[in-house]
Amino acid sequence: MDMRPEPFVPPAPEPRTVPPSRLEVIRTVMRNPLELWGKPSYTLPWIETKFLKERTLIVNDPGLIRHILVDNSANYEMSEIRQLILRPILRDGLLTAEGPVWKRSRKAMAPVFTPRHSRGFAGQMLAKSEEYVEKYAADHPSGAVHDISVDMTELAFAILSETLFSGEIVTESEKFSDDVDSLLHRMGRVDPMDLLRAPPWVPRVTRIGGQRVLDKFRKVVADTMIQRQKRIRETPDAVPQDFLTLLLQLEGPDGLTMAEIEDNILTFIGAGHETTARALAWTLYCVGQSPHVRDAMETEIDQVLSEGAEPVDWLERMPWVRAAFEEALRLYPPAPSINRAAIRGDRWTSPTGETVTIDAGVTVLVMPWTLHRHELYWEKPRAFMPERFLPENRGNINRFQYLPFGAGPRTCIGAVFAMQEAVIALAVLMKSYRFDVVPGTKVWPVQKLTTQPQDGIPMKVVRRRST
Repeated sequence: MDMRPEPFVPPAPEPRTVPPSRLEVIRTVMRNPLELWGKPSYTLPWIETKFLKERTLIVNDPGLIRHILVDNSANYEMSEIRQLILRPILRDGLLTAEGPVWKRSRKAMAPVFTPRHSRGFAGQMLAKSEEYVEKYAADHPSGAVHDISVDMTELAFAILSETLFSGEIVTESEKFSDDVDSLLHRMGRVDPMDLLRAPPWVPRVTRIGGQRVLDKFRKVVADTMIQRQKRIRETPDAVPQDFLTLLLQLEGPDGLTMAEIEDNILTFIGAGHETTARALAWTLYCVGQSPHVRDAMETEIDQVLSEGAEPVDWLERMPWVRAAFEEALRLYPPAPSINRAAIRGDRWTSPTGETVTIDAGVTVLVMPWTLHRHELYWEKPRAFMPERFLPENRGNINRFQYLPFGAGPRTCIGAVFAMQEAVIALAVLMKSYRFDVVPGTKVWPVQKLTTQPQDGIPMKVVRRRST
């Protein structure tokens, strides 16, 4: 007899059973695109749809996903609607740049995020996580209620600032989470003009007020660059050899322009830490509803830390902690959609002989949100079951049915960095505290630039043992 408790099923929109009208599509996309998808998106390998005379192919089949994102990736460019949303914010940052600009940027930044280099950040990640736990102890009594989504934004920002910018981002970090939320709320959403493919100069009513927040972010970046350039000129031997210095040294005819450097710094300060922050918050929420998972994680954390293992080894030494984070990434992928458009006509044939024809100009949606909850590929797809990602079970997961960091040439450059950061942060937090869901709390995921909790995640933070 299986004595395992029934797994926790976290909140998410139910698949639609009736297709929405055109007006409902617009309203839903503006409010929360996660609520748009119907039953076929969670049960069929691919679906062809049409909206406002534009054909769209929604792809869930892992083989077809591999074909589009890897094998024939050169035939698929960023979709127009994605760029209409993101480019006003990030311009030529790594997430939005294309062609030669993207190739130069990716090549320039790749050395910073190799697995070997990322492992070198473990000590700084540990120090910042421990500082945050000390802040909990100093500022709040045990049992105080925190908005975990805000807390994890602050922690992830502190880690990113220290590891990639040596703590020299010129901003007031205590207000940073509010600034991020404001920017994403105002700028990181679909506007009706985007759906109509209106050119960028046409005003987006839903983003009125967002420019002020974006200007504030741009000023943070400009001030950070100016401060570091001054140090490079005045004390070149004492300048940190970090991500910020590397980018500034790449300026020149054969490297990046100053505008491109600014865009990439903004990308990492804003979007670069936002994804990890959201995933950490969702992990703590799901673990708080799963006592048997939390027990396994605490036992593992206590054992590894009592043995004095170095933080660089925690990612491999803590399979339950890693699995819980990966399962949260499955249920609440930070990037819930990957949008492409076919440059030329294309064709793919499945192992069973079915053929998919993709005409030039067709929009292709690879949807981690639906793919990760798809009935063809997952047991109990809506349930929080970290066991899926334990070492003995990982072989059952196709590389292209799980895409928290994307795939192909544009896979997330910071994936190893983020995984290591998450395991270290979770281990330090859960060593000293338990995060319990506040009774009556109703958490709801919404898609903006990332998958966010609509009204935060209030949780009671209870001291587990003395630090």
